[in-house]
Amino acid sequence: MKITSKTTLYLACSLAFSSCASAEYSPSEKAIALTQETILIDSHIDVPYRISKKWADVTKATDGGDFDYPRAKSGGLNAPFMSIYVPASLDDSDESTALAHKLIDYVEAIVGRAPGKFAIAKSVADVKTQFAKGLISLPMGMENGSPIQGDLNNLKTFYERGIRYITLAHSQSNHISDSSYDIRRKWKGLSPFGKTLVEEMNNIGIMIDISHVSDQAFYQAIEISKVPVIASHSSLRKFTPGFERNMDDDMIKALGENGGVIQINFGSTFVSKLSQNWRNKMTAKRKALVEKEGNESPLVSAFDKDYIANNPFPFASVETVLDHIDHVVELIGIDHVGIGSDYDGVGDSLPEGLKDVSTYPNLVQGLMDRDYSEADIKKILSGNFLRVWQAVETYAEQH
Repeated sequence: MKITSKTTLYLACSLAFSSCASAEYSPSEKAIALTQETILIDSHIDVPYRISKKWADVTKATDGGDFDYPRAKSGGLNAPFMSIYVPASLDDSDESTALAHKLIDYVEAIVGRAPGKFAIAKSVADVKTQFAKGLISLPMGMENGSPIQGDLNNLKTFYERGIRYITLAHSQSNHISDSSYDIRRKWKGLSPFGKTLVEEMNNIGIMIDISHVSDQAFYQAIEISKVPVIASHSSLRKFTPGFERNMDDDMIKALGENGGVIQINFGSTFVSKLSQNWRNKMTAKRKALVEKEGNESPLVSAFDKDYIANNPFPFASVETVLDHIDHVVELIGIDHVGIGSDYDGVGDSLPEGLKDVSTYPNLVQGLMDRDYSEADIKKILSGNFLRVWQAVETYAEQH
C-alpha cells in the first residue's frame, strides 16, 4: 500500500470492506473474447511495492492483492506496467535510488520464477512479440522521479534496466517537480533540473508521466516535451471538483493538442465526487479528534473502524469509470484515453465491478453497451498508449 496522504482512507476501507462483495456483472462472450484477443495495457499496477511489503508469489493465485497470473489471464491483461513506486518520504536520499533498483529486481524475479508466463518488455515491439507468444509482458514505469537524484547517469541506468516512463513527482514536491498534493510550490512548476530531465527523457526514450504533478508543472512539461506525454493513472477533475491530483478540462484539451493520453485511474475517490466527499469528511473529523484527544488516544485508534461502521464507504462503479472515459472522448476524441487502474495501489477503494485484474471484461462490456465500436475499444485497451510509446521510441532513435 502506498504511503501517501490517502493512506488513512485506504487503511480505513481495508478495515471494513476487505470482504465486501462486488455487484453482479455478467460480461458477454463477445466482451470476454475481445479482452483475450487484444493487447491490453494497464499503465499502472503497484505489484512490486506490494510484494516488497508482504511477499506473495504472483506467478500463482494469491489470497490478497489485486493482481496475480490466473486473474490477469482471466481478465485478458497481458501488458501491465509494473509501477516502481518510491515513497516521497525517501526523497533526496540514496535509499530512494536503492529501493527503485530493489523493486526492479522484484519484477525480474517474477519473470525468473515463471519465464513461461511472464517476460520483461522494454519496447512496443517486445509487447507485440510477447503477446503473440501468449506471455504477459511486464514493462515498467517509475512512480516518483526521486531515484534520479539529480544525476542523468541514473536516468540512463534506469532506462537500461527497463524503465519506460517516469512520474515526475509523487505526494510531495521533489528535486524535479512540484506535486499536486503539496501546498508548497517550491519550483512554481518544474525545477531547472526537471526541465533538463524532460528533454533528456525525450532523447533517451522514456515517456513523461504528468500524473501527480501540479498544474503548472503539467503545462511546463508539455511545452518542453517534443513528444506526446502520458498521465499514467489520473482521472477527471470535472467529477471531483477541487481535487488537483485529477486533470481539469483545459489540461485534457492541452494533452490532446500534445498528442498524449490520459489513463483513467479506477480508485473510487478518483472517479466519484461522493467518494471524495466521504474521504474529505472522514479526514477532517479524524484530524479534529486528534487535535482534541491527542494521537495516542484510544478514541483515535478506534476512529477509522467506528467511522466506517456508521458511515459506509460509497464505492464507485464501472459506470462511474465509463463516465470519465466518455468525457475525455467528448472533449478531445477517442485517441487520447486508456486504462491506468492503480490496482494494488488504492487499497480496497476500487469500484464495484472492477475489484481486481480479472474484471476488465466488465469495462469492455460497458463500453460496448455505450456503443463504442470494436476498433475504438481496442484503442482504449492499448492502441492509444502504444501510439504514444512508439512516438517516444521513434524520437529517441532519431536523436
